[in-house]
Amino acid sequence: MALLANSPLDDLLADLDDGRLVHVERFPARAPRYGELERPLPAAVWDRCDLPALYTHQAQAIDLARRGESVAVATGTASGKSLCYQLPIAAAVADPVRPGSALCIFPTKALAQDQLRSLNSFDFPGLVAATYDGDASPRERTFARANANTILTNPEMLHAAVLPHHAKWGDFLMRLQYIVIDELHVLRGIFGTHMAHVLRRLRRLCLRYGADPTFVFSSATIGDPGRLAAQLCGKPVHSVTDDGSPRGPRTFVLLNPPVVDAETGARTSANAETASVAAQLIGAGHRTIAFCRSRKGTELVAADITRRLPDHLADTVRPYRSGYLTAERRSIEAELFAGTLRGVVATSALELGVDIGGLDACVLNGFPGTIASMWQQAGRVGRSATAESVAILVAGDDQLDQWLMANPEEVFSRAPEPAVINPSNPFIYEPHLACAAFETPLTHADERWWNDDLADGVRTLVVADKLKLRPTRRRTEPQAVWAARGYPSRSIGLRTGTSGEFRIALEDGTLIGTVDQSRAFDMVHPGAVYLHRGRSYEVVDLDLADRAAIVTDADGTTFTQARSSADLQVLSVDDHRDLGRCQLYLGSVEVSSQVTGYQSKDARSRKILGNHTLDLPPTALMTRAFWYVVDPAALVEARVDPPDVPGTLHAAEHTGIGILPLFTICDRWDVGGLSIAHHPDTGGPSIFIHDAYPGGAGVAELGFAAADRHLAATLAVIEACPCATGCPSCVQSPKCGNGNDPLDKEGAARLLRVLLEQPFSIDVRAS
Repeated sequence: MALLANSPLDDLLADLDDGRLVHVERFPARAPRYGELERPLPAAVWDRCDLPALYTHQAQAIDLARRGESVAVATGTASGKSLCYQLPIAAAVADPVRPGSALCIFPTKALAQDQLRSLNSFDFPGLVAATYDGDASPRERTFARANANTILTNPEMLHAAVLPHHAKWGDFLMRLQYIVIDELHVLRGIFGTHMAHVLRRLRRLCLRYGADPTFVFSSATIGDPGRLAAQLCGKPVHSVTDDGSPRGPRTFVLLNPPVVDAETGARTSANAETASVAAQLIGAGHRTIAFCRSRKGTELVAADITRRLPDHLADTVRPYRSGYLTAERRSIEAELFAGTLRGVVATSALELGVDIGGLDACVLNGFPGTIASMWQQAGRVGRSATAESVAILVAGDDQLDQWLMANPEEVFSRAPEPAVINPSNPFIYEPHLACAAFETPLTHADERWWNDDLADGVRTLVVADKLKLRPTRRRTEPQAVWAARGYPSRSIGLRTGTSGEFRIALEDGTLIGTVDQSRAFDMVHPGAVYLHRGRSYEVVDLDLADRAAIVTDADGTTFTQARSSADLQVLSVDDHRDLGRCQLYLGSVEVSSQVTGYQSKDARSRKILGNHTLDLPPTALMTRAFWYVVDPAALVEARVDPPDVPGTLHAAEHTGIGILPLFTICDRWDVGGLSIAHHPDTGGPSIFIHDAYPGGAGVAELGFAAADRHLAATLAVIEACPCATGCPSCVQSPKCGNGNDPLDKEGAARLLRVLLEQPFSIDVRAS
């Protein structure tokens, strides 16, 4: 592919133009567009901004917020979104007649600290800002409650420390004029659903103290941000998406690792390609961030980059991910901001808007799951209005990545996906009703916040859930009050759908990191190899009672992969329709699973070194699913013999899960699946795809709605893959509990063609 000259990055791109480059997209620089406010800001506020003017999107958002209309600003990184709430807040606290207060909610403590520095740098008159989070000392928390008119916090602190103790915040809530929700785009799925109920509880208490605050949401580019924001806060929200900020020239590169085995379809490791490209960029003097999709990938890529760099640069690269201790993360953030690091390898933990200084290049180790996340990660570089930047997407070997490499126009033409939440998930709203009752008794008036779910939830909590609520009467009005001991908020994990995490520690008690309870059996089972900051540890004991994994040093020559078994029961059917030669269903299911063992593999060759059994307790998950029930006659027509049915369905299931993010804003790890030749609840051959969280996060509903396109895309992925019998780019899955056995690629392609009522040929390997 011929490349346009005149870029200092073209030498690197020329080196990559050896068959790996799939596409190079150039984005020219963009000039700023300015707007006027309908009502000028107080001079004492505006004079401290040191700006020539506001961009058009800033003026529009500030006008809406000052009129008391909630707004969601979804523009590019470094477009000045923070000013859209900082300036209305500064004007509100400086009001001489009725000074207001503001509550700013950030998904991480690091973002809150970053915004505190930003706010204080303006020295706005009368603005007293303070962070209120887990890192604040008791003295600092007391000062914040008594003196601050702008509180910066995170969802967990609001949920567990502010709302249950609202009496201490009465004056602040009475004057509350603005609620800021930063990084709206991360509030999807389970996390977003929890936040919808936290915000309903917050608005409920504000009303008790006589306030009805305006919301200002800030987001990276997502589809229909106003709709998501309205679902979260329960109020109408205006979208502001026309970005008026300037931007330097950008280059976006799609790179596909070369095939090294035509028979199996195996490609060069995306980890190795990412490390190679990142090391080239760093060596050429470009400050670089690389994003990986997993903790393990982050550690492996960071270590590989270090090995490829000369000694004087090797110590300027750090991995960064969740599970690190707070002090470790803060140290890395400080080094990034100071510019002493030349490279960082991160999970999506650094996808958010912390100011990490000027970066020149971004390498994405695999498609991050959604177009919205892709642009958010790529936007972490080139934050200067004039600086040139490059983003390089290194394709993984899974279904979605390879489909995008075969259809590169989709990367740049597809609109960002809309996020989805599920406020009616009873596993989430019922615990929050208990929290609300603890804060102040529930009455019929609370239907304004929870609609029909209120009566069902109260009934469950009173009758079926160990009498957590007790019905009483206040005068003639019935109400429900908290009747159990303790704080109900302490049992709710907002981000995972589970209520706790496992500690990872050395035998002497030294804490290494943490892992969420829902992933503990897969990641830190006895015998598991666990990576942390480039070091390998072996799990020698998993203490279920103490929720602790005890580890010891390992030599790093092996890695492990858990194996599991699963069963599924259909609980209810909410919708169904015909789809070609199969029936499509949507409903509630219960998934029972058990980690039964693991494989140990050589870290370099990936050869299996041994199979080991485990005796861990089973887990049960009640969630939402959509599923296909296949007409048995279609299997006969597709020439799938009875012994081949399991492998045929299994292959179609894997590919369907891998391609699902094209139609839902999810990651393949947000869903699970099960295929079976004859399911007792459906009466036939069935393929299930289910949410991986209790009660569901809304993904199943989106999958059901898009099933026609989903099934067609599943077929397209299988037929486009050049491998002979199946590979990670088509029918294999990295998370398969059965070790990708059995799988029948050709059978899956023939069956899908029959189901979609398309003719098929014997050779499914389309060019």
